Amino acid sequence: MAVFLRRLAPAAVLALAALTVAPSGASAVTAGPTLTVDASPAGHLGLTWSVLEQRGTSVHVGTDRLSNPYLGDTAPGTELPVLCIRVDDRPAPDGIPTSGFHSWAGGEVAATDPTAGSDLTSRDVGDGLCADTFGGDWRMAEFHDGEGWSLWATGSLPQGTRFWTAIDDQPADPWS
Repeated sequence: MAVFLRRLAPAAVLALAALTVAPSGASAVTAGPTLTVDASPAGHLGLTWSVLEQRGTSVHVGTDRLSNPYLGDTAPGTELPVLCIRVDDRPAPDGIPTSGFHSWAGGEVAATDPTAGSDLTSRDVGDGLCADTFGGDWRMAEFHDGEGWSLWATGSLPQGTRFWTAIDDQPADPWS
């Protein structure tokens, strides 16, 4: 039961935060230079991540105080880079976690040019954008690539930028 409550509490907080930021039919702009939240019926909010830490050639990217993996957090009309990943099972550098939430994804990340969330009409479209930009073995990064909430990978991403990130088990993608 304790594990259930630990998992339920963050979900409840995020859901309430989403309602506070943008109640049904309302528009709001949150703090930060690039994030516009708009819950208008023009589309579905999508999940976004940001850079949490850079250690040499390893980057930690994931959820922050603005991310909502349950309902999405960014209006589909917003243009942001798509977070892409190429998993090649490379070993983790020393000091990077290899299991559990926030762990090594066994690959490399990069970001596309800014793309409107409304152009991401399916996961296949996101995967195709990554493959077209970086090569056939690249795809859109997914919430669980680092076992959940964030991931570590080789790469360098711009600080202060949000990235479209997929999530397979929640309705928090712009195409959901």
